[in-house]
Amino acid sequence: MVNVGQSNGCKNCGGNYILIKDEEDPRLTMFNKPLPCCGCGIGWCSLLLGFVCPLIWYCAAILYLCRYYNKDPRERSGLAANAIAALVCTIVTLITLAAIYL
Repeated sequence: MVNVGQSNGCKNCGGNYILIKDEEDPRLTMFNKPLPCCGCGIGWCSLLLGFVCPLIWYCAAILYLCRYYNKDPRERSGLAANAIAALVCTIVTLITLAAIYL
């Protein structure tokens, strides 16, 4: 059993490190795999591609609202950025249409 905050045989660690791989809890090794889409994750790649086609922001925002990040919490920040980008895009589009037609 690994105790958090205690070093495991390391003289210079200062007691701030824990083991990454734990044989008793295999869930800890789940995040050793790289993220999809060149290691950036679906969210950040969608954010970059959204500048070419903004509909991608809305697709990623739906993933965020459906809590896709529960599968991998590292995806949360990228998907949240897409939700914000989709919101800003919607507001700018509505203001532009209101200025043209009103």
